[in-house]
Amino acid sequence: MRHLWREIKFLLGQRASVWTIALLTCLAALSVGLGLQEVARQKAAISEVIALQKTDTAAIKTFATDAGDAAYYRFHPTWDPPSTLAFAALGQRDIAPSILRIRALALEGQIHENEAHNPELALPGRFDFAFVLIYLAPLVLIVLFYDLWSGEREAGRLASLQALPKARMRVWLPRIAVRFGLVSAVLVFVFWGGALISGAGLSETIAFTSLILTLVGFWTLIATLIAKGTGSSPTNAAVQATIWFVITLIGPAGSNLVINATTPIPDGAAIMRENREAVHDAWDVDRDATLQRFYKLYPEYATSPPMQRPFEWKWYYAFQHLGDQHVEPLSRAYRAGITERDARAGLVALALPPIAIQRGLHRIARTDMAAQSSYQDRIRAYHTRLRTYYYPYLFKAKPFTPADFDAAPAFEHPSGENVH
Repeated sequence: MRHLWREIKFLLGQRASVWTIALLTCLAALSVGLGLQEVARQKAAISEVIALQKTDTAAIKTFATDAGDAAYYRFHPTWDPPSTLAFAALGQRDIAPSILRIRALALEGQIHENEAHNPELALPGRFDFAFVLIYLAPLVLIVLFYDLWSGEREAGRLASLQALPKARMRVWLPRIAVRFGLVSAVLVFVFWGGALISGAGLSETIAFTSLILTLVGFWTLIATLIAKGTGSSPTNAAVQATIWFVITLIGPAGSNLVINATTPIPDGAAIMRENREAVHDAWDVDRDATLQRFYKLYPEYATSPPMQRPFEWKWYYAFQHLGDQHVEPLSRAYRAGITERDARAGLVALALPPIAIQRGLHRIARTDMAAQSSYQDRIRAYHTRLRTYYYPYLFKAKPFTPADFDAAPAFEHPSGENVH
């Protein structure tokens, strides 16, 4: 233990090392603070939209006296509240909407209209704790390790230190352990503070912590192997920085370009446009032909009486759904392409441990691509429940009362993290 204390005092006596550790502490604390602030902002936005939607719904109820009006004018909020660890690794939540109001109209246009970015194109992302861990903490380790041996050699002390009995156990292992321990302690302490504030569970906090220690351990190993070489201090620093640059930036960016080029997907905006055009063109299509196409999908409504007026709500909602059916192949191709790109990125990450760890952080925080896709699946499932709720009133002339207005399906988050 005295060897460790000696190395701690020795490290704290180096001004550059102290400033580096202090800078890492400040950056980690800032990232956690910003992450907690962003999560609070998202939760507040969800709560605000849901509250305002209740007011809007009450106003619509005063004039929407039939099912067609109710389905047309009424918006239904869906939401995906951030997990308790989202503050540390925002992932897809940085670019994907956490709340979406939908109507019982064509859905694909509503979904893709809200995709301001292609989520698979995000690389480093927002300045959060995961960014500090993956991109900045290795640079701190480089500063602490690059001259561990070469500095002693250049000062003329290396031979004497090597000649000490059990030099490895008494000198070098304590020096490595102190540097690994200080960086790990800073990151873990700051993260645990954020996890405590956010109310994160013990198991997920431990899993996240294990990845922090794995990342620090990986770069400690790399830095140690380079520092033990015969190169000068500037050479060691340059080599370590080059490895960091290749593994953390060049490798992921290059592989991302290759994956995108070899896995083409339909453009989300094109899907939205195609969906809207299909719906608009339906106004000029024979109404009976449109209804017959719909009845093939829902034969239980095939006995609905023929249209008696130029416009009826059942025809309108029939071609709304057919508009979704029209772009379903494109939508499936889009989802399959996104999934394939994410899977290929996962394979590439096997050769880039820091990126694999970053993906693991996002998975634990439930902010990865799979979490975003799951939210869209819930939206689609809810939309199906919503529109099929109105179909009996539209196609079978079932009376629509204020009680039926209130009985429309409500969206619920499966984790129980609902915001009201």
